[in-house]
Amino acid sequence: MNYKETLDWMFNKLPMYQTQGATAYRKDITNTVLLANHIGNPEQHLKCIHVAGTNGKGSTSHLLASVLQEAGYSVGLYTSPHLKDFRERISINGTHITEEYVCNFINKNLSFFEANKLSFFEMTVGLAFDYFANKQTDINIIEVGMGGRLDSTNIITPLISVITNIGLDHTQFLGTTLEAIAFEKAGIIKSKIPVVIGEYVPETKPVFEAKAKELQSEIYFASDLIQETYPSALLGDYQYHNKKTVLQTLKILNEKKLLTIPEKAIKNGFLNVIKNTGLQGRWQQLGSNPTIICDTAHNAHGLSIVLNQLQKEKFDELHIVLGMVNDKNLEEILPLFPKKAKYYFCKPNISRGLDAEILKEKAAEFKLKGEIYNSVSNAYQDAIKKASLDDFIYVGGSTFVVAEIL
Repeated sequence: MNYKETLDWMFNKLPMYQTQGATAYRKDITNTVLLANHIGNPEQHLKCIHVAGTNGKGSTSHLLASVLQEAGYSVGLYTSPHLKDFRERISINGTHITEEYVCNFINKNLSFFEANKLSFFEMTVGLAFDYFANKQTDINIIEVGMGGRLDSTNIITPLISVITNIGLDHTQFLGTTLEAIAFEKAGIIKSKIPVVIGEYVPETKPVFEAKAKELQSEIYFASDLIQETYPSALLGDYQYHNKKTVLQTLKILNEKKLLTIPEKAIKNGFLNVIKNTGLQGRWQQLGSNPTIICDTAHNAHGLSIVLNQLQKEKFDELHIVLGMVNDKNLEEILPLFPKKAKYYFCKPNISRGLDAEILKEKAAEFKLKGEIYNSVSNAYQDAIKKASLDDFIYVGGSTFVVAEIL
């Protein structure tokens, strides 16, 4: 199979949470262990930093990768989902995995994948670990897909574990309380391996402390310990906490002599994070006059911070291009959006996309008014057409909405 055929096979032949939702969620990591054994346990040869959390995993992972690149390391970065190209998920020093490597790995192990009914995510994790081991990276930043305890990435033993924060997301899989979700995320804490917690609330702190105590792991609460941060190319207000989390993680790596990271590398890594890693979709400006911002925030915790920042902006009129997936709690999310705005309702082009008509009807219950569009692109173009020079256009509600306009 060529690259397109290989991707089509990966996306269409096997269940994948990104497009299918619940049917793709595996409640154990047996298949990942089977695959790791089949390909020679590449994860055992990797030095890793493991990153979990409800929001901020991507920004935190990219900031860590950027700093470590600036420190002179060969840095593998595994993240999900991708915005435009599958290969965004697996990169070394900002360069994506090659199409050839993806094809060779899938074709070589095709019969194994089919015989064991591996999911898209399980295969992709195996591919990442195989690639990083083959390329002999110095350090690898591994972002959890969903949860932690039962996530395919959780077969690694990292140098340090990082949990950014806990919010109510993916509740159909991870639990309906903050304590339950914290328990799942705390599943990445390993015996006698330090763990950094980015943010906590009264419900989650005891969960983390109990798990760390049980495993004799030193625990650090970055929000309490780090006072100052550095300027960064990532501009959203929410990056304040992500930067603290990264600084605490780097401090421990330095103090325990696990890696050597000069202060200059930290400063440059923060400033050059987009250039070094290619990260997109985090309070990203797409235009001026009118100002156009897109952001991948897609749950109540993330959106509350982003929409609060939106209210601080200066503009004559606000235009919001909005689309969501069908498993979101709209009663929790829609009240966060400003009533004084023109809405352009659309459906992201995936099977999990929420019908724009349903979104409009639900939004009307919260006094959010606007028109329906048959595509994200049409909604976006009409917003640009209708906005005056001093207006503000925000595009978001889902990672997939942002992906379609980038």
